[in-house]
Amino acid sequence: MAEEDGFCFSPTKRKIPLFIFFKNVRCMFKLDELGVEIAQIAFPAALALTADPIASLVDTAFIGRIGPIELAAVGVSIALFNQVSRIAIFPLVSVTTSFVAEEDAVAEMSSEGVMLESTLSNDSEAKELILQSNCTESFSKSTNSSSLSENSTPQRRHIPSASSALVIGAILGLIQAIFLISLAKPLLNFMGVKSDSPMLQPAKRYLTLRSLGAPAVLLSLAMQGVFRGFKDTKTPLYATVAGDVTNIILDPIFMFVFRWGVSGAAIAHVISQYLISIILFWRLIHLVDLIPPTLKHLQFSRFLQNGFLLLMRVIAVTFCVTLSASMAARLGPTPMAAFQICLQVWLATSLLADGLAVAGQAILANAFAKNDFERATSTASRVLQLGFALGLFLSFMLGTGLNFAAKLFTTDVNVLRLISIGVPFVALTQPINALAFVFDGINFGASDFAYSALSMVMVAVVSILCLFLLSSFYGFIGIWMALTIYMSLRAFAGFWRIGTGTGPWSFLRK
Repeated sequence: MAEEDGFCFSPTKRKIPLFIFFKNVRCMFKLDELGVEIAQIAFPAALALTADPIASLVDTAFIGRIGPIELAAVGVSIALFNQVSRIAIFPLVSVTTSFVAEEDAVAEMSSEGVMLESTLSNDSEAKELILQSNCTESFSKSTNSSSLSENSTPQRRHIPSASSALVIGAILGLIQAIFLISLAKPLLNFMGVKSDSPMLQPAKRYLTLRSLGAPAVLLSLAMQGVFRGFKDTKTPLYATVAGDVTNIILDPIFMFVFRWGVSGAAIAHVISQYLISIILFWRLIHLVDLIPPTLKHLQFSRFLQNGFLLLMRVIAVTFCVTLSASMAARLGPTPMAAFQICLQVWLATSLLADGLAVAGQAILANAFAKNDFERATSTASRVLQLGFALGLFLSFMLGTGLNFAAKLFTTDVNVLRLISIGVPFVALTQPINALAFVFDGINFGASDFAYSALSMVMVAVVSILCLFLLSSFYGFIGIWMALTIYMSLRAFAGFWRIGTGTGPWSFLRK
């Protein structure tokens, strides 16, 4: 085993793509250059992803003090808001991260005098826009050399995708706000809150007020995608923590001091989201020139094409999880309660793997843009190995502790009995889940959006059939069997793409 350029590597050339999963496995936990870079991106990203759920739990605790009706009403409104947001947020953030990382890498190569041919594979439009942007920057430098010599302020980067992401985020945020505010009542009726329900008015009031923050939510997440593309996950973490702390402070003031009730909770949340957006925007304008030279630089077609592919993927994922909850609800309130607790734990642990996925996506997008295939293979193998190790750790923790922790959620004996049945599935699938989520980041980093979307649709079709069949024969256990198949197929799709050396990984067969 040798070390070169801060990376742990094996001098033996591998010609079988499948071997990438075992590449430098003894260096898995080594804090070399690559290990440190992954940690610096993944750890803040994971903290940022967990900050919002923690703030939501505190938010829920305050609302619960008002009364059970208000708590249930807000719960429905939050679920509706999050479902609508997810459809726009996931494609926007994922596409932005990859595009910004690619363009930043190409801009860096251009500034160093490196030839740009063969970079940004299959994306000549983006390459042309970067070249035009760099030419504009060079002309500006040549015509203002005297003023630059007197001003040592670093030149702001020209990243077309950053401007595109902000424009698209603002438009989607406004559309979401108008959609939720104008259709609040029928949407709540669809969610089961009927006209004669005591939950309708507080739910409608909360949803309407919170929807005013939709533009800030979409903008802030678009900017988080930009920072992730720059491999900077600390700035989004600081901004998110500042916003969430503000939300927690304002909640009791608005709800109990001003006596605004659920309206106060919604207003506090909206203020926190705009604060996050302001912090991120203030930082971003010091790094990036957000005013493009021409409208052509906004690359809307490129965003919409790949965003649509990821939209298909989000719908497939959401439908599978929602259908599983629906199947559990048909079994009765006790199975549904047990399923909901197991599902929330099952999904919450994915936030840790998502941190590795973000790191893998940012580093891989940069490496592919530079055609640095050795760095790409090293990064993919390292994050997958770390993801599997993380999954094993989570499997042990949940397997030994979830039965005891379940008593924090409920004291119902029947619910606890069903939870104990679900624990083996929740615990033993953690390595599979972690690999599936990390593969998502790898696919996005390689800009393999088409394969990611189409494979997920195929996985969803098979998983939906399994859900219907297994739940009808085995009930509660059958649902978890189907979810295990679902996550296993997601992980297998990632293994298949890299292991066969197809798509952007064809270089592994050379």
